[in-house]
Amino acid sequence: MAVRAVVVEADGGSRGNPGPAGYGAVVRDAASGEVLAERSEAIGTATNNVAEYRGLIAGLEAAAELGAAEVDARMDSKLVVEQMCGRWQIKHPGLRPLAAQAAALVGRFAAVRFQWIPRERNRHADALANAAMDAAATGGKARKADAGGAARPAAEPPREVAAPDSPARALAREAAARAATKRAGTDPATAPASWEPRPSDTATRLILVRHGETEFTEQRRYSGRGDVPLSARGRAQVRATAARVAALAPAVAAVVSSPLSRCTATARAIAGALRGTVPLRTDDDLIECDFGAWEGRTFAEVRAGWQGELDAWLASTRVAPPDGESFTEVAARVTRATDALVGAYPGETVVVVSHVSPIKLVLREALAADDAFLHRLYLDAAGISVLDRWPDGGVAVRSVNDTAHLAAL
Repeated sequence: MAVRAVVVEADGGSRGNPGPAGYGAVVRDAASGEVLAERSEAIGTATNNVAEYRGLIAGLEAAAELGAAEVDARMDSKLVVEQMCGRWQIKHPGLRPLAAQAAALVGRFAAVRFQWIPRERNRHADALANAAMDAAATGGKARKADAGGAARPAAEPPREVAAPDSPARALAREAAARAATKRAGTDPATAPASWEPRPSDTATRLILVRHGETEFTEQRRYSGRGDVPLSARGRAQVRATAARVAALAPAVAAVVSSPLSRCTATARAIAGALRGTVPLRTDDDLIECDFGAWEGRTFAEVRAGWQGELDAWLASTRVAPPDGESFTEVAARVTRATDALVGAYPGETVVVVSHVSPIKLVLREALAADDAFLHRLYLDAAGISVLDRWPDGGVAVRSVNDTAHLAAL
């Protein structure tokens, strides 16, 4: 029977650093403290940090096999915890593929929280790791599977992970409430499939517009929360885009924009080109991803300075850039924004002016695509995508990254 929440305790070490190495991992039921699985293995000659990452990977794999949805990962390795949280750079090339593998496993769960704990609170995993190191030193084998009938330490009492009203707990309660109240058919993944054309007049049409170019766009720099204005080329693109949107949508109920100036300037041009007086407002949920320490840096600079963190970020939408925001977090707020628009403007057309990451995430959801979609879809500055959403969850993507209006520029 699958368990929803588990605690993973992991450790690893070597006799000599590098030397005979091994790891240990324990999976406990988060509510009762009962041991659900153990993993340990002698891994030959390796460093402490390699063994610690191997222990984390083994624990996450065991939690996934148990069908867990949420994981509290606890280790006495400050380095692994800080690197997995994105706060420390992964400088050693030998650790980067292990961090990427761990990040990919993190993506298999609804939530993973990392916590450093003192060594005395990690005794069970430490004992398993030491047994594996002994086996490595003597050429023996350490078990890799569950402990089976072997004697196990008594179940520990439940440990408090976060205060009852902490932000993490609040988000978890909110997610659980949404899952419990979602009706069949309101989610694109569960909406009834059909080849029959739907009446467009009952759908909310979202015209998704990426802002025009900025200097950062042209220089291939990460551009998140920094308020970079449109370049001269970007302003020319915006004028062409406004004319194109006016031709696509003679009647528009509202123009809603990210609050950053490169979007609001694009939105004002569009609103001015539409017929009649169209309300224009901003929504903070449509802002670009926070790229943290990577803000303003070129793609090449980030690859050179944060290769391990970049690999981990590319491997999982739940991993954030150092001091930044994960795509999972961006998706949650963008979904909130678009759901609100569908509810507020049934059967009407709304122009949404945003950034490359939020628009990609909206299209990923609409097309029921996986995370690889985000790195395979290219969206041009000032490109236009159009989708229809019906109240029962039905979706029709009508165009993606239309740039015909930019051909003459």
